[in-house]
Amino acid sequence: EPDGGYFTSPNYPEKYPPERECVYIIEASPRQCIDLFFDEKYSIEPSWECKFDHIEVRDGPFGFSPIIGRYCGQESPAYVRSSGRYLYIKFVADGELEAIGFSARYNFTQDPEFKDLGALPFELSGPEGFVESTQISREGQAKQTEAVDCRWYIKAPPRAKIYMRFLEYEMHNSNECKRNFVAIYDGSSSVEHLKNKFCSTVANDVMLVSSVGVVRLWADEGSRKSKFRILFTTFHEPPCEGDTFFCHSNMCINHTLVCNGIQNCVYPWDENHCKEKRKASILDTLDNTNLTIIGITCGLVVILLIISVIIQIKQPRKKYIIRRDDFDPALLHPGFEPPHYELCTLRRAPSGDLTDAALAEDFEKFHKLRRSSSKCIRDHHCGSQQGSVHGSVHGSRSNLSMRDATIAADGGALVPPLPPCFLYVLDMVII
Repeated sequence: EPDGGYFTSPNYPEKYPPERECVYIIEASPRQCIDLFFDEKYSIEPSWECKFDHIEVRDGPFGFSPIIGRYCGQESPAYVRSSGRYLYIKFVADGELEAIGFSARYNFTQDPEFKDLGALPFELSGPEGFVESTQISREGQAKQTEAVDCRWYIKAPPRAKIYMRFLEYEMHNSNECKRNFVAIYDGSSSVEHLKNKFCSTVANDVMLVSSVGVVRLWADEGSRKSKFRILFTTFHEPPCEGDTFFCHSNMCINHTLVCNGIQNCVYPWDENHCKEKRKASILDTLDNTNLTIIGITCGLVVILLIISVIIQIKQPRKKYIIRRDDFDPALLHPGFEPPHYELCTLRRAPSGDLTDAALAEDFEKFHKLRRSSSKCIRDHHCGSQQGSVHGSVHGSRSNLSMRDATIAADGGALVPPLPPCFLYVLDMVII
């Protein structure tokens, strides 16, 4: 009933039969809670801690939901209110004593936790789609500090079924089903159509047998970080029609879902043998404006290079000729100044006076002088110590001076020595 209802034990107000177990589940509308009252005419076999005949009330739709109380005896229980939309009531009678039982009534009242919330249902359809918890805040259905009880209704075509696969799942308070959970219903949102309920760390795929599926998220104020993302796919059972694809798992999905980059079958049959898409390169991401800028920049660089080459070709080359009179040995770096070697020249002999003996004597002296000069040059250029170099140069100068004196004594005319640089070149050529 929309405003409430009532229920009784078997045969009430007569005695209830022995060995009976009855379960009553009360479900309220979204954003409502349940008030439960027992009539005064109430009698259940009394026992210690109500171990035998008793009434058990739980705050939720399941037998493992948090227990509110266990009642027996002659006094009716106190007023009971649920914290959510469900109450679970179980009546147990053993085979011993009997009593008249109970009669209870319930009312639906507005849950104060949801009094500021608007409507929270979502409707989805199509060959595939996504159910996302982020849709709540994205569409402004509830604030991040408020508790939520949201439902997504999925409608498939007639005679079709629904396959759900979790792409993302995380409960902020794991294993605390009273605070947060995701429930899947097959056919409607009533308790008897509950297919699966997830509140731990893992959520499995769900296959529904009807064309209507319901996804429910419950999260209290401290569990709003709970999140999930579900991919649903509608399908028909074989034989598959012409516009469908066979998944090899008793599923015929829409042909538009094949090679769409998303696994819609239980196994990835729909994504096998698909041509791999080439990854977009940098050139693929460039638009016309970027290409224009790059082209202009490259053109300017090429033009500047061409101008630079032309200027280098057209620029006149300056030639420097150092005359002998203008040469300044001081311009040379001291560390690289070549040693000064003085070489004598052959004396001039009067024509007709050159004899073979004189030529042989002069030739022998010349070779001795050359070997002495070569040794000096070698000592200077082969890394000898400074004292040895000076000694060799000094010795060379002494030998050259003696040679000059010998030539002068013979009456030959001395030719002025060449400048140091030319002497050095001349001596290297002779060697």
